[in-house]
Amino acid sequence: MPAPSPISFPAWTRPVLWLAAAYHIVWGLWVIGMPQSSLSRSGFPEQIPYLQLWQSIGLSAAVMGVGYGIAATNPAQHWAIVLIGLLGKILLPIGFMWNYLRGNLPLSEGWMCLLNDLLWWGPFAAILWYALHASVEQRDKFAEERSLEDVIRNIPCHTGQTLAELSAGQPLMVVFLRHAGCTFCREALSDLAKKRAEIEASGTRLALVHMSTPERAEQFVQPYGLQDVPRFSDPDQILYRAFGLKNGSFQQLLGPKVFWEGFKAALLRRHGFGPMEGNGLRMPGVFLLQDGAIRSAFRHPNAAYRPDYCALAEGSCTT
Repeated sequence: MPAPSPISFPAWTRPVLWLAAAYHIVWGLWVIGMPQSSLSRSGFPEQIPYLQLWQSIGLSAAVMGVGYGIAATNPAQHWAIVLIGLLGKILLPIGFMWNYLRGNLPLSEGWMCLLNDLLWWGPFAAILWYALHASVEQRDKFAEERSLEDVIRNIPCHTGQTLAELSAGQPLMVVFLRHAGCTFCREALSDLAKKRAEIEASGTRLALVHMSTPERAEQFVQPYGLQDVPRFSDPDQILYRAFGLKNGSFQQLLGPKVFWEGFKAALLRRHGFGPMEGNGLRMPGVFLLQDGAIRSAFRHPNAAYRPDYCALAEGSCTT
């Protein structure tokens, strides 16, 4: 197998990390060397007990600045440093708000959270997104590729039948799910369970493709009463790639609309969510097969989209 090619990142990521390194090192050294002045300008009273604790915060910031400098040399390799930094920058403002509401910290200290934490959320989150996306795309370059005809005729479901056999003589709706922890995957199973009788009344059978193990998938579909539906375990995503289902963009997976729909699906509609199982970037889709050939295909425009499965069963929607 050839060596993986270097993962490319947007040009802005390295300058941003170098800027983060410089800022945190300078701020940390300022706190260490001039604790009284830095306390006053950060919105704290100048006289506080245990001044050394404030200097320890400065030392931690300076150390993280060195880490950001290391990350700037190769963001793809050192993304974990950015992740640790982002976690701290999320937790510290939460701690500030908690203590401010309890009357333990002055509101004037909030500007430090703005400069040290909140302003870095966007660029750090974007760098982590690029690292995840690039890593998955890199693995896909060396993944096993098989033709559509091959996978339809030779990959068996949990009962041993292939897609060609299941679609012989009658339409077969093949629903490609996202990873099992995704709330939209759970919502899709709920929608299929509700529409199953109507779909099958039209003469169309159901089949599911997922990224989990067969044992895990059986537990996952049980609450929806879909245990008897043929299931194809595809953790290596051979079927997904053969059917042309690609990794989604940031907007398709985490855009504002998707985020809002995820909130409603997980909490308001009570589908919940869980840990990621498989490739969290892979997009879902629905295909109608008959006699081993694709009659119609639907690829979701975003992860939150809820298709009309009954219309798809009739082959009336193709994208």
